[in-house]
Formats: sequence, structure tokens, C-alpha cells
Amino acid sequence: MAMAPSLPQAVTLLSFWTVVVGMPDPTKRDQLMRQEASRQTGGEVVLNPAEQKLDAKLCQMKEREMWADPFPPALHFFKAKPLIQRSSVFKLLRDMPKGGALHLHSSSMVSVEWLVKNVTYRPNCYVCFTWDNSVRFVFSQRQPFPRWDCFYWQLLHTLRAKNRDPTGFDASLMQHLTLVTEDPDGEYPNQDAVWEKFEKAFIATAGLVSHAPVLRDYIYQGLQELHQDNIMYLELRSGLSRAYELDGTIHDKMWTLRTFQEVTKEFVKDHPDFLGARLILAVHRAWSSSEVKAAVKEAIELQKEFPDVVAGFDLVGREDSGRPLWYFRDALSLPEQLGVTLPYFFHAGETDEEGTEVDQNILDALLFNTRRIGHGYALAHHPLAKELSRERNVAVELCPISNQVLKLVSDLRNHPAAVLMSEGHPMVISSDDPSMFGTTGLAYDFFQAFMGIGGLKANLGTLKELALNSIRYSSLPDHLKDTGQALWQKKWDAFILAHL
Repeated sequence: MAMAPSLPQAVTLLSFWTVVVGMPDPTKRDQLMRQEASRQTGGEVVLNPAEQKLDAKLCQMKEREMWADPFPPALHFFKAKPLIQRSSVFKLLRDMPKGGALHLHSSSMVSVEWLVKNVTYRPNCYVCFTWDNSVRFVFSQRQPFPRWDCFYWQLLHTLRAKNRDPTGFDASLMQHLTLVTEDPDGEYPNQDAVWEKFEKAFIATAGLVSHAPVLRDYIYQGLQELHQDNIMYLELRSGLSRAYELDGTIHDKMWTLRTFQEVTKEFVKDHPDFLGARLILAVHRAWSSSEVKAAVKEAIELQKEFPDVVAGFDLVGREDSGRPLWYFRDALSLPEQLGVTLPYFFHAGETDEEGTEVDQNILDALLFNTRRIGHGYALAHHPLAKELSRERNVAVELCPISNQVLKLVSDLRNHPAAVLMSEGHPMVISSDDPSMFGTTGLAYDFFQAFMGIGGLKANLGTLKELALNSIRYSSLPDHLKDTGQALWQKKWDAFILAHL
């Protein structure tokens, strides 16, 4: 819900609601339309002459594509993707400087093609096929002992050499690491089915990316894929899985944080137009309260040790089957009790089960002073939470493709965020788990939000505000936000001139 209008605004609005006899005044109608449009995301952005020229060009492109049949945002993304790739609007969005990616999970930040074509071709990589049609990977100097659901490990190099169709074999491995399928409705008839495959894919990926030499390359490759999509900053949710060496040595979380810090610094040195990356430490909401309390205490210590790297804390996992935030109230109150600050960036409202205990996560996230709301799909059904989050400048991290693939909404024109965008609610666009959905970067999610959720009224001002929001609502300190906005503005000005 938008904030209550000021007295002058209220007087202006009341002037429209006089009794009309005959034809309404067209001038007043135009004024009313302009006033409503000014409230949408980007509605108050003032475009300079060059931006106005590109906006006119973009609007023409958009109008042509809005009437396409089929209309990509109305289709499941796996079917819409090839149509999107042919879109002129999408090609423009790929070139657009998008600011930062603020909602991304560490196990799914790199394309599965890179994982399979690069990582699984490395020496000493073993694979196991489980009874429930999943896979596990591990790097080892010798054939691993039975573990997890794996009784028989095979060296991938040997297995691939025996296969007559190595390309098909690699494609089958990729299918285990992603949700992508030609028949999404048939393969995932409900949310339970898609989440089951989703969680299996995360487990399958873990053995690859937690191998210490791979982890370094994986972080760098993830930043590279973001940079290629004209993204200049990252906030990554990570559980800090303990990295392992070939001889079985297990590193602690401090090692992982140092590695992330070192690789990020190396990437920034190689790409001076990249602002940097930070981590939001995350644990699964299936954990017990005591386990989460220990994790919060650990996050406080890790943030003290790495203040420039650790941005805050979150709880992840499927909300509908996990414990609600209120269950963890003792654990989440710990920082205040200790007199320290640990910023929260809670997933909340990633549900369509209105009125349930899980649905209350939106309000509980605000009670615990969350800095942003991850997904916030249910926020439109909570007028008080919507008002509070707007007053506090708590932005929603909108991940449209994730919401559609995980079966919260089928036609993105019906996404609840359409209401939030029409009201200019604080919002950023992100991609959640891009490798799981067959994407990289943010361009696809920007397309879905711009074309499907924003509708015909969303324009260049909308895009500009959304990109700037990703710096404005980041966890960066103010002086780095200023640096980031200046760097982004330089990129934006070059983008405008290049597309006139």
C-alpha cells in the first residue's frame, strides 16, 4: 500500500471526485492518469534528452512485442527462453548496466555447462548414481568408500571414455544439476515435485563446488558470468560449506571466507569496473532453534573477523515445509541481547498459502528489522507489512523466474509484484538460482519483470530506478554506495549513447 497522500495531494485528488454531469473533463482525466503513472516504479525519474530519445525507441520496441502470440512472460520460462532470446528488448537489457545482484545463492551462481564441461573433466573426479535417480560427485586420490546413498563410485574419466556418446552423457549430467526440462508441467505437476528436484540438484552440485581448487575457480567464474551481463556488484547467500582437499583435508569456514575475499580482490583487480562482492551467511530453516542460535553466534564472530565480507544473516530453504521465523525468535534475538548488530536479510513470503503460520514470516521479518525481504511474493496480501516496509525503505528482492519455475505463479502478468511496481514500492531485481533455471546474470529476470510484471507502462525510467535500487538498497556503507552510483552512472551514460 502506498503511503497516505499529503494534504496538498489529498486536496488535488478530492478535486476529481466532484459530482460530474455529462462528459468528464478530459484535462482532469489526463492529469489523473499522469498522477497515477508518477507513483509507479521509475515514475518520478526525470530523463534527460538522450534518455528520452532512447525511451521512445524502447517503448516502440516494447509495444510491438507486447502483442506477440505467444507472449513470453505468460509461458513457463523453459518454453519462453528461446522466444526471449530473439527479443529486441532483451538484447537491449543484456547491454544495460544493471547494478548489483542482491539475491543469489552460492551453489547455483555458475552455469551447469561450465560445471560439467570444466569441473567434471578434471582428474580424480568420481561420480555415483543413487537409487533415487540423483548423482553425487567427489574428488578423491583413490576410489571413495561408500558414503551418503552411494555404494559404488566410478571415476568419471573412465566412465566417460567407455561411453559411445560423451556429448549425450554430459547432457545427462547437466540434467541432474538443473531444473530445465522440455516438459516442465508434466515433470513438475506441483510444488512438491519441483522442490524435490530442486533440492536434489543442490546436493549434487555440492561435491563439485566444495572441492577447494574448484571453489576458487568457481567463485571467479561466477563473478565473470555476472560481469559479462553488465553487473558490477554481488551479495551472495552462502552456507559456507566446508571445502575439502584431494587428500581429505577439511578447511574451516574462516578459510572459505578468506578464499572468497582473495578471489574477489583478484577479480576486481582484473576488472576495475567491478565494485566487489559480499556474503550473506545462511542456514537452513529445517535446523533446530539451538542450531540456528549457534549459527547466529558464529555469524557475529565471522562478521567481526571479516567486516568487509560478511554482510549479514538469513534463513533459507522452502518456507512452506520449513520452520517459520517466529520459531527461531530466541536465536534471532541474540545479537540485540549481546549488544551487537548483525543485519538480517530474510527470505519471507515465498509462499502462496495465505493466512498460514508461514505466511506470517513477512511481518516477523520486519519485527526482526530485516534490511530486505527475499522474494516477498505474499507481501501484497499484507497491507500493514507493505506499509511498514515502505516506510522503513525495506526493499523486496524480486526473483520472477524463480517464482514461476517453483510454481507460485504461471503467468507473470498475474504476479503480485505488479501491484508493488504500480505503487513504486522499494524493489530490486535478482535471479535467485540462475544455474537451476538455465540462465546467467539478471537480463532474463529484468525482461520478465519489465515486460510481464511492469506491463506497458514500465519504461526506461523504471529500468533506471530498478538498477539504481540495487546499489541504494545494498549492504554497502554509504561511501561505497556513492562510489558505486558514480561508476554505474558512467556505464549508464555510455549505454544510452551506444543505443540511440
